[in-house]
Amino acid sequence: MCGIAGLLLREPRLAAEPLHDIVYGMAETLRHRGPDGDGVWVDPAAGVALGHRRLSIQDLSDAGAQPMHADDGRLVLTYNGEVYNFPALRDELEDAGHKFRGHSDTEVLLAALAEWGLPGALERLVGMYAFAVWDRRERALWLVRDRAGQKPLYYGWCDDSLLFASELKALRAHPDFRAGVDPDALGQLLQYGWVPGPRSILGGIHKLPAGCALRLTAETRDPQPLPYWSPRDVAERGAAQPFRGDLEEATEALAALLGDAVRGRMISDVRLGALLSGGIDSSTVVALMQRQSEQPVKTFSIGFHEPRYDEAHHAKAVASHLGTEHRELYVSERETRELIPRLPRVYDEPFADASQIPTLAVAELARGEVTVALSGDGGDELFCGYNRYYRCEAEWRLWHRVPRPARHLLAGALDAAARGGWSALRPRGVVEERLPAWRRAPAKATKLVRALPARDAGDWFRRMQSRCTPVGALVPGARALPFPGADTPERGVESLQRMMLDDFAGYLGDDILVKVDRASMAVNLEVRSPFLDHRVVEFAWSLPLAFRASPDGGKRVVRELLARHVPRALFERRKQGFAVPVAEWLRGALRPWAEDLLAPERLRRQGLFDPDAVHRVWQQHQCGWRNHHNLLWSILMFQAWEDAWATRR
Repeated sequence: MCGIAGLLLREPRLAAEPLHDIVYGMAETLRHRGPDGDGVWVDPAAGVALGHRRLSIQDLSDAGAQPMHADDGRLVLTYNGEVYNFPALRDELEDAGHKFRGHSDTEVLLAALAEWGLPGALERLVGMYAFAVWDRRERALWLVRDRAGQKPLYYGWCDDSLLFASELKALRAHPDFRAGVDPDALGQLLQYGWVPGPRSILGGIHKLPAGCALRLTAETRDPQPLPYWSPRDVAERGAAQPFRGDLEEATEALAALLGDAVRGRMISDVRLGALLSGGIDSSTVVALMQRQSEQPVKTFSIGFHEPRYDEAHHAKAVASHLGTEHRELYVSERETRELIPRLPRVYDEPFADASQIPTLAVAELARGEVTVALSGDGGDELFCGYNRYYRCEAEWRLWHRVPRPARHLLAGALDAAARGGWSALRPRGVVEERLPAWRRAPAKATKLVRALPARDAGDWFRRMQSRCTPVGALVPGARALPFPGADTPERGVESLQRMMLDDFAGYLGDDILVKVDRASMAVNLEVRSPFLDHRVVEFAWSLPLAFRASPDGGKRVVRELLARHVPRALFERRKQGFAVPVAEWLRGALRPWAEDLLAPERLRRQGLFDPDAVHRVWQQHQCGWRNHHNLLWSILMFQAWEDAWATRR
């Protein structure tokens, strides 16, 4: 795992030394992603420079150093990620006449690009990656990102320089970099807690979409990403060519595929372990790891002293049954809060999923003993694991019977009531979370108002995911942009599947994987996700919905697989999640910090938020009338990020 950066000039105008110094400075900001080595390659005649920071995982010798040249000198590669099937590809390439100096997957990737070209190589790769490869013959730069978007890659023009990097901080290190906050992206941050690609928080800077490649030359003006894999295509193929076996056969097929995915991700020249929450997905991964390991697998979990947020005892029970070498760390509220000032530096782009805090804590715990850790990320999105899928399906079954014009009228009436008509229902001094369900009607009505005009169950789900509407009330000038989900398949996909597809294309890539990548890379830890092996993804989408969802909850086939290794009593329970009590903190220990960041004079000086609108949201939360913790966390994470960035600048 590494950090990459580089540039391409429209007109070659810099000598080798200044080119080298600029890209070295960009790459140096990514030292946390690659503390073990660095490299820069420049071609001043072509106006191109590639930089690299290395976290040594496979082939710790200099034979794995980057940027790396192909044997014939045509291709130069800087690469972040892992190709898990590189031993098989290496055998195939050796049969074709390629010679290898070391045993790194980087060398195999470069040989694959030389032998089969970019399309042929991408078709064969099993892994997570973001890389840039310069073709000296065609004088073209290719940027590529893996199918699920596990590894990040930003790019954009800065005057006459095309810049790219693993993180925004590397782009900002360019001496001529100028980019302001994109108000539309800020609006999306408030809506979802993350900035959906291909936008970034900075205007003119883009995220390369997952499963896409981008070709750039000095003549390129408006580069368009070219998809080579998409969730929509996978869903449509799965519907057209469904799995025909029974549940037992599906379980056996998943055991083989996921077991192979785990085996490939256990290849490492450094110490390896797993993040174990005690949930179904991570427990399944650890069970398959332990089955293939001669030694106890090292597992790690974080615990909380507040019972409603703690799952560590579940993880400990699973670890004990499987016989892993388990480490757990119980963190206090004070210790957890102390991580918050570090978040703007860790996440680089403003990010407001509060589970980022325990994720950083468990990454630090694991890094104390291992350099690579496997996780269960992706299981919820593939096997219908989130409670919200079933809740939205049930709500739509109730409300779709009401004609849409009537639902529009009802939404208006509920909105008016929620704005003031129900205020007398709230007892003085009692916060919303402690009220009986019927007295929390205003907050429930706020979400219902957004959802009632929905066209179908998928649209209902999308409307329910927003933290606020309209965004222009808080960020003047911000436009309401389309929901950051998948293109809708034309046929064969049911409403629950559409929700999973939206989450896979949006929430997974821009929230879950960002959260894990930035937290782990901040402490030099590589996290690998077997469920996101594209062969597992494609198999999941071929399964009948009944093998993924059931009246008892999601992940039916995964539960069957896990039950072969762990007693059901250890994992059959309601999904809990990886949460922290942000709502309470904002009314207590974090209140001074938040009030400083939300001070009206500060907001007016920035000129991005409507200070009066933000003040109303803050007051509603403080008095307990509304629980706005998600929306406030989005605003606060932006403010903290903007404050840290302005200081560094």
